[in-house]
This record gives sequence, C-alpha cells and structure tokens, in this order.
Amino acid sequence: MAYLFLVRRIRTRMNKDFVLFNLTQTHEALGKLIADMKSDPEYDYGAYIVDIAHVYHHLNMAWNARDATKAAADECSEEDFYRWRQFPTEAIYLGP
Repeated sequence: MAYLFLVRRIRTRMNKDFVLFNLTQTHEALGKLIADMKSDPEYDYGAYIVDIAHVYHHLNMAWNARDATKAAADECSEEDFYRWRQFPTEAIYLGP
C-alpha cells in the first residue's frame, strides 16, 4: 500500500471546480494522445511532444492552482498562468 505525504502545510480549502476542470482536460487530452498513437502509424515524436505538453499543462494547472481563489482562477493573470503551468516544486514523498 502506498501513502502520499506532502511536505508542506496542507490548506483546508481547494478550488475544486478549477481542479476538476483541469483534470477533465488532462483526461481528455491523454485519451486523445493514446487513441492517436494507437491509430495513426505516422504519429511521431513531434506530435508526442505537443500532445504530452498539453497533458502536463492541465495536470500542472490542477496541482499548482489547487489553492487559488475562485477570483484568481477566473482572472488567471499572465503571471499566474505561467506559474501554475510549471512542473510542481513541492517535495512529494510516496512512503511505505
């Protein structure tokens, strides 16, 4: 059994609507990537890079903006957009 421990202070509020939107986008983008890769014999490295970047964009947004207020998520300033789409920097421990 795996346990997930976050090495940071856990906040009690999560912007569930924004997280769900981005996880849904992640799910759809990953499903399309898999379907395209299976069905298109000409699917290549370049297409994979574009598609997997889209998957990570939404997955990273779901994680990094999970504590954003509804107003901040709705506005999604340019600064927040670029900060939220980065790979997470928190130390995540998948323990015993």
